[in-house]
Amino acid sequence: MTHTVPEQVNGHADPAVTLLKPSPAPTATAPVDDATQAPVPVDNPALPAPGVASEKRRPIVAPWLRSRRDLAATVGRATGHAWYATAYHGLRSPWYAVQLGLMAPRGAARLAASTNRWVWDREAAPLRDHAVRAEDAEEYMRLARLRAGRVRLRGLVVAVAAAFGLNFALFLYVMAPAYLWAFAAGGILTLGYFGQQPDAPVIGPAVMRTELQKLTGTIVLRALDSIGNAKISAAIKKGGDMNGMRFTSEITRDGPGYRADLDLPYGVVPEDVMEERQALASALRRKLGCVWPSGDPDEHEGRLILWVGDKPMNETTKPPWPLLREGEVDLFKPVVFGNDQRMRDMFVTLMFASIVIGSIPRMGKTFLLRLLLLIAALDPRAELYAFDFKGTGDLGPLEPVCHRYRSGEDDEDLLYVLHAMRELKEELRRRAKVIRSLPKSRCPESKVTPALASDKSLGLHPIVVGFDECQVPFEHEKYGAELESIATDLAKRGPALGIVGMFATQRPDAKSLPPGISANAVLRFCLKVMGHTANDMVLGTGAYKAGVRATMFSRSDRGICWMSGEGDDPVIVASAFVDGPGAEGVVARARELREAYGNVTGHALGQGPSQSRGMDVLGDVAKVFRADEEQLWCERIAARLAESWPDVYGQWTTANVAPALKPWGVATADVWATADDGKGTTKRGIKRADVHAAITRRDADRAAS
Repeated sequence: MTHTVPEQVNGHADPAVTLLKPSPAPTATAPVDDATQAPVPVDNPALPAPGVASEKRRPIVAPWLRSRRDLAATVGRATGHAWYATAYHGLRSPWYAVQLGLMAPRGAARLAASTNRWVWDREAAPLRDHAVRAEDAEEYMRLARLRAGRVRLRGLVVAVAAAFGLNFALFLYVMAPAYLWAFAAGGILTLGYFGQQPDAPVIGPAVMRTELQKLTGTIVLRALDSIGNAKISAAIKKGGDMNGMRFTSEITRDGPGYRADLDLPYGVVPEDVMEERQALASALRRKLGCVWPSGDPDEHEGRLILWVGDKPMNETTKPPWPLLREGEVDLFKPVVFGNDQRMRDMFVTLMFASIVIGSIPRMGKTFLLRLLLLIAALDPRAELYAFDFKGTGDLGPLEPVCHRYRSGEDDEDLLYVLHAMRELKEELRRRAKVIRSLPKSRCPESKVTPALASDKSLGLHPIVVGFDECQVPFEHEKYGAELESIATDLAKRGPALGIVGMFATQRPDAKSLPPGISANAVLRFCLKVMGHTANDMVLGTGAYKAGVRATMFSRSDRGICWMSGEGDDPVIVASAFVDGPGAEGVVARARELREAYGNVTGHALGQGPSQSRGMDVLGDVAKVFRADEEQLWCERIAARLAESWPDVYGQWTTANVAPALKPWGVATADVWATADDGKGTTKRGIKRADVHAAITRRDADRAAS
């Protein structure tokens, strides 16, 4: 049996909301009367408040005074404005003098008219006229006496001033004629100043200010009301507080813009506002690049931070990259690589992470990859592999510090990369053995540490591999399967062993960016993409639905991306811009650091990768068929390949067989075979005839080319 119990609100029953709560069980001695039993309160009036009080203290000293960079920017902006205004008006001063001189007669006439009105007390004439019309003789006589006194005094002042001015001019004419000309010129310019037309001043502003509204609570609420969210609109109409919507602090200046913190209505999250960013920008009358709503990672899920910039992010002058001129990097520590919307430094930690970069062409993907490789180059311990499959030489400035480098997509370029990746595969195995052999006191977490990376005897220094346009090698007919296999292994096991893989592509789909790589990438950078599929391929499944949308960037937002993996929540970052000459300067400094450390190897010394036995998928699969076998299960093919060539196929499983043979036109099918226990069964497999037919087609194509 249950009772309907009114919910207690501030100690009083709220008739609009009721809760159901079981009543106490009746006893034998106390029968229960349902009609007269009082409702049981659900809220305890004596329930203590939370023990932790939340408060935020406003800074005593303004933030821009505590930051050397912000202070320098403020002083620099004021100084620059003053210098520009001085230069602007100084250049035009002769023309100003001519214009004011031409307006001097008008100014003299206005001065004479004004003086005449003042001497004869014309401003009080309406009062005297009113006294005459009202036939108030006493009031008129009082005003007449006042006027007579004023006229005598003011006339005396004008006479004395005229006499003094004339005598002063005669004195200058006799004693210092040059000063007389200076005073005369000043007088003419002054008369010209008073002779200007009010709507057309001679001296105008040097800088025309763009009219930007100061952000206020009214403007914020009006904008939020216009984005079409029913809960927000209802809360604003009802006053907000009853629905949980309120400003949590004053709207303040935050960097080059305004910041507003507010709680959204119950059940509304910042992502709901972020989805309507374009409509919000329209309501605020700002460009889209000025408006950046986001959540507050330090508060609850209903807290919105609305930051509105004075200029779009892509038009705001960014501070220079701190490592452009000086500095050294420790890849195990965070490094500045860009700025957020408020021009605050943003950091990235490259170690222990595989990295994916995706965007449409011409959005800054290659520049971002090069920037990350430049960061790695400034750690003298790091070994760099840079592969540019676009073939334009964008990674060329890194050559002097690269252990392996290649630019191009021809077969010989891919073969070079394949040999380099085979070296990395062997290095991966060697490192695993070294770490396994170390005592727990030196390697407690079974991964490379800064101390181990600095010990040259162990050879566990950081290795950073960059692939630009990684879809090219992965889709290559001959070498694609092996390169994808090695790269996937690096993405999975490399981070713990000190190997960082960076994969950049302008076509982020399952074929260009294999799921084995995208699913294991920790750091993800997504510049502008065109659809939700590409967005989630780079940033992770569900990112688009959660409001993390790189589709919102415009074509002018070059270098601006969503970064996921550094911190709890994705953030928007504008990467530092380092052009070709700037990159060459950084590399020259990195080369000096490496020479001092003793880490100039491989391509930097003119040496190429060793030639090792590689993967010939069709030929090797054909060899694992026995003479009496016309078809084989995929699991048996994988096992025999791993047994015959463990250095190449040691990591292969059943799942690797079908994708490796598919580009050659060999399809899997249900095939019958006898299991180890002697029983026959059907599983997915390959037919020998299909493999030999594919080899024939391949050889014919090569001969024809």
